[in-house]
Amino acid sequence: MANVTLNVTDNQGKATGTVDAPAEIFGFSAEEVQSRIPLIHQVVVAQLAAARQGTHATKTRGMVSGGGRKPWKQKGTGRARQGSIRAPQWYHGGTVFGPQPRDYSQRTPKKMKAAALKYVLSDRANAGRVAVVDFGVSEAPSTKAAVAALTPVTENKFTTVVLSRENVNEWLSVRNIPTVHPIFADQLNTYDVVTAQYVVFSKEGFDAFLAAKAEPAAKEA
Repeated sequence: MANVTLNVTDNQGKATGTVDAPAEIFGFSAEEVQSRIPLIHQVVVAQLAAARQGTHATKTRGMVSGGGRKPWKQKGTGRARQGSIRAPQWYHGGTVFGPQPRDYSQRTPKKMKAAALKYVLSDRANAGRVAVVDFGVSEAPSTKAAVAALTPVTENKFTTVVLSRENVNEWLSVRNIPTVHPIFADQLNTYDVVTAQYVVFSKEGFDAFLAAKAEPAAKEA
């Protein structure tokens, strides 16, 4: 696979050049991505499941206070037999099979998560929806400047913007834009790419993302 060429634009949305993105991350074909949709789906479902708190709780008849005494004798009253006023059929009684605290997280191997991210990035790259933008806000944050840089590229569509942790001004500039989801390069994940129509890297964010992906490969080698 050949490297993928991504456009680089300045803070006015004008093209200033290109960068080469590694084919092993951005270069999978549409057919390969299509065949990996079950993998992508599994990773996204696992990520959403892990985000659930799982703190929901209801009280069973044994947890509701009171109800220790039999409300009336078993026979001779003409009424249906009852053993406790906290039985489920009673008002203020316990809940049957209600939700209890639980852990929803699923085990997802690191290689599956890494592969799913590569395929969704390739899908966006195949559609021409991955770009590198120089926001030009290194000295002071400016949301106005960030909007001017993003609008020509993303057309105000929902965008995941990948940033470097070193340049805080870029984060401060984009965090209040309603159509932007900012995220640091080391946190980029499958879900945030799937839900975005565009993926935009800052120059530093792109370098940080590639550097983070190169480290595991170097360790395996």
